Amino acid sequence: MKVKRIVANIATTDMVAGQRFYREVLGLDLLMDHGWIVTYGTEGQMMQVQISTASEGGSGTPVPDLSIEVDDVDEAYARCVQAGHGIEYGPADEPWGVRRFYVRDPFGKLVNVLAHRH
Repeated sequence: MKVKRIVANIATTDMVAGQRFYREVLGLDLLMDHGWIVTYGTEGQMMQVQISTASEGGSGTPVPDLSIEVDDVDEAYARCVQAGHGIEYGPADEPWGVRRFYVRDPFGKLVNVLAHRH
């Protein structure tokens, strides 16, 4: 048996707030909308299946609820700030090779937005 996909589920009654943050600010595609559940992701790309356990978030930060890797962390940061989402950490260049920031989504989840430095 192989795990094919891992989906993070966030409980909410405000689907519009999810669309504003995950689709409009972070640029994810709408993959499914049944009214009671809406899924965002990336069309046509294979994503790695990963799940992490952590005692801290690194650099003394709390463990984030979600980590989202983007191609341009500074653009993602600017879009979050422009949309009025509270930045809780960073942006920071971390010693393990990522540039990242923490932002709260509309549901209070702590999201680690990161890009690997090359």
